[in-house]
Amino acid sequence: MSTNIIQWYPGHIAKAEKLLSESLHKVDLVVEVRDSRIPISTSHPHLSKWIQNKKHLLVINRKDMIHEKNIRAWKKWFDKHGQQTLWCNAKNGDGVSELKDASIALGKELNDRRKLRGMRTRAVRALLLGFPNVGKSALINRLTQKKVVSSSRRAGVTRSLRWVRIDPKIDLLDAPGVLPPFIEDQQAAIKLAICDDIGEGAYDVEQIAIAFLQMINTLEQNNRQLLKESIEQRYRISFEESNSTPHTWLENAASLHTSKNIRRMSQRILDDFRKSLLGRITLDIPL
Repeated sequence: MSTNIIQWYPGHIAKAEKLLSESLHKVDLVVEVRDSRIPISTSHPHLSKWIQNKKHLLVINRKDMIHEKNIRAWKKWFDKHGQQTLWCNAKNGDGVSELKDASIALGKELNDRRKLRGMRTRAVRALLLGFPNVGKSALINRLTQKKVVSSSRRAGVTRSLRWVRIDPKIDLLDAPGVLPPFIEDQQAAIKLAICDDIGEGAYDVEQIAIAFLQMINTLEQNNRQLLKESIEQRYRISFEESNSTPHTWLENAASLHTSKNIRRMSQRILDDFRKSLLGRITLDIPL
């Protein structure tokens, strides 16, 4: 497998990042959204530059896709690094009200300072950002309790910046998913592909499926065991029978399930993981 199997920086992402940089002076608060399955890999390296002296809320979406014990471990890890987290599931609204309350509370702090300076109070202006397909649009629709933006389980649906009134006290600037101009950490990039947080044009499906199978033995013990058992039960092929070689396992699975079509089998196993049919798994490990 080549050293760099993923690299993606389409024109609309570059344009969005330029517009984003030009709009930062308009906002008071940065609401960053990450994927619970890869909460480190979905951290943008330019984040500190964008936040500067603004308030920052870190939202971890898709809490339903990993186990509660993993959520506790991640909360402890983030607390240790001085970062509070808000965990939510934009799909069913779990935890979304806490995000709204936290934003309003930060807006009150802002307006208290404005009053002291003799200025008029106003709604807090929050910027919502994150990697493609981490659930930002679904989160906005939950916050407004109506469909105000398009939401889809594929990267790159949001293409421009737009203001959305969440509440009389909150105006939200919705930004397209932004990726670094160069993805240097290929392990992180592979995880983005596995979780469908990067466009399909960035990678070869078969290579990513093999990388996913190779990654299993690097996971935290409980996640590793759960994923192995789920894969073997679902596809009826053990890793031992395939001599623990991901490519051999994929060939055997394709013979059994997709008429020897390895690409279709590769897509199938990735889709099953993305739908949590292989268990509630976190690929990143809090170290």
